[in-house]
Amino acid sequence: MKHATDPTLDKLEELLVQIRQQPGLREKKRGVFYRQNMAWLHFHEDLAGLFADLRIDGDWQRFPVNNPAEYAILLKAI
Repeated sequence: MKHATDPTLDKLEELLVQIRQQPGLREKKRGVFYRQNMAWLHFHEDLAGLFADLRIDGDWQRFPVNNPAEYAILLKAI
């Protein structure tokens, strides 16, 4: 599974806009968010679809992000 490319992030722009509105996050590179100087959220792509890795309690949790319903689940976790 590789990190999401710019064309893939283009598909997630609606989600990225919502994430950018969350307080306390800094987007160091497009689609790579930091919280308190620690990597906190980034995106992956592979044949199974698009995924977000979110750091929760020090561990990475993977969330599918292929449609608005999955976006809502990720946003709730954020």
